[in-house]
Amino acid sequence: MADYNVKHSRPDLLARIWRTISKEPVLAILVLALVVLQAVHPRPLQSLSGLVDRQTVFTLAGLLILTKAIELSGFLMYAAHRLVHHIHAERTLALLLVALAAVLSTVLTNDVALFAVVPLALSLHWLASLPIKRLVIVIALAVNAGSILTPLGNPQNLFLWQCSGVAFGAFVWALLPLCAALMALLGVVTIAMFRATPLDLSGDVEEHHVDRVLCGVGVIAFAVFIALADAHHAGPALAVVAAGFLLWRREVVLKIDWLLLLIFVLMFIVLRSAAALPSIHAAIAQLGIGTPVRAYAAGAVLSQGISNVPAAIVLAEFTKDWLALAFGVSVGGFGIAIGSLANLIAVRLSGEKGMWMPFHMVSIPFWIVAMVIGWALV
Repeated sequence: MADYNVKHSRPDLLARIWRTISKEPVLAILVLALVVLQAVHPRPLQSLSGLVDRQTVFTLAGLLILTKAIELSGFLMYAAHRLVHHIHAERTLALLLVALAAVLSTVLTNDVALFAVVPLALSLHWLASLPIKRLVIVIALAVNAGSILTPLGNPQNLFLWQCSGVAFGAFVWALLPLCAALMALLGVVTIAMFRATPLDLSGDVEEHHVDRVLCGVGVIAFAVFIALADAHHAGPALAVVAAGFLLWRREVVLKIDWLLLLIFVLMFIVLRSAAALPSIHAAIAQLGIGTPVRAYAAGAVLSQGISNVPAAIVLAEFTKDWLALAFGVSVGGFGIAIGSLANLIAVRLSGEKGMWMPFHMVSIPFWIVAMVIGWALV
């Protein structure tokens, strides 16, 4: 009888796994890509875990827990309630969220900025029935555009800043023209996508209470966690945060998006495996990216296939023109969602079905125009 149960439980488990994968297009693509890569260029299974950037995964897990704590405290709904009563048009609100996301991304990184702004946008949506898909799309574009400005904005900037050896201020000054141009472009896109219609506040009829203790702990822990993660202590910080909330408020940990963490782990394995293929290195070497324009184009295009962080790491071996490469991988964050991991986070945080098509309908044309702008500046 026990053998019968085991035999029948395995197909059931596989069926559940397949149903989960089939409902997540990104997860399905990553699993398929991993299978193909292992068939074409097999690696020992035990070595795959070494491709995962543990600091990034630990940081993401900690941010998921802490933002969930702030969300469950009711503070975001309260802040959204106060905000919509001071702003009276969809377009104005969209421009404000775009500006907020861009500014936060310059100092907190694009991923952290999303964890602050997207949940706020979702809370606003509950109050005023906003076009949430369009809001999430422009917020994702905003963190990618705003994070271009500083070395702290995104991982590829930090990497290229270390490679360049230039001062912090010199790096910011060099990237300022591209950041300013793309933010101006995003402003035009946002104005075109949103109407100047009044916000409908008819649904805002109840009081919004805040669990001050949970919110206070979440905010303080958020700041401390960011500081520890920046000092490369994300692992111990995550352990303390997870253990603390499991003992105090278990639902905070249980309700985070665990599937997003799995997708990130697979992305590191798949993208770094692809970037390490000898054929890719040989193809890049044959391109000859010694000139600024070629380095720029290579960064912008290769990012569409392996994401902009791996693209920056791979291409830095073939060119010393860090500025052209920074321009290229910055622009490469737009276009196909895989271009920047921030895009994936934004779509996942939205919780909206059918996001991929509208996202790409905006992001790909934006990438094309951004390519032209970057080319002119280079």
